[in-house]
Amino acid sequence: MTSNAIRGIRRKKSSLSEIKVAVIGAPGVGKSALTVRFLTRRYIGEYDHQSENKYKHEVLVDGEPILFEILDTCPKSVDELPSIETLQWADGLLLVYSITERSSFKFIRKVKQALAVADPEGSMLLALVGNKVDMIHLRQINTEEGEILAKEMDCWFCEISAAEQIDQVGDSFHELCREVLAAKRRNKQSLLDRMLGSKSTKVYSRGKSDSALPKD
Repeated sequence: MTSNAIRGIRRKKSSLSEIKVAVIGAPGVGKSALTVRFLTRRYIGEYDHQSENKYKHEVLVDGEPILFEILDTCPKSVDELPSIETLQWADGLLLVYSITERSSFKFIRKVKQALAVADPEGSMLLALVGNKVDMIHLRQINTEEGEILAKEMDCWFCEISAAEQIDQVGDSFHELCREVLAAKRRNKQSLLDRMLGSKSTKVYSRGKSDSALPKD
């Protein structure tokens, strides 16, 4: 990020929007690599952390200053799904699988089933990412499968390589951010409309009763 962009964020500190993103996926799919690539633009191939890591990162998205709070989850196996606490904490989920591992794709399908129970209204914002396209010779999940799953989950989808791509990794976080901000604006507008609608109803009712008064 340029120094001018950073100064722009600092000048707009009072209007900083905050987005909480949980990065979800089976072990070894590259969640940490994607996260660190987004945070630092650097690629680190091997991670061996044994617990969740949380980061904060300020960035401009479409010219708007955003404070990302990112939770890099750390399941111990493909049977360990994200907790209810994690799902309730997040504004959006970045769902990551490896195109080279069928089990990691099945893990995302299990997360989809868990979300149907934890979020029956389907209000959670999602982005689906197929990582490791630089290892195309080991591909087990074709692009069409990812597109179909994204359609089922009604979310944005892309295939990327954390090892070779910088901008595309950033785009996945930015797209999820846009979805979250749009949802927050809709909710805010809906609340405002309800408040104004309630007030207008009261005014109308009073006007009706006034008109019923006997004229002099």
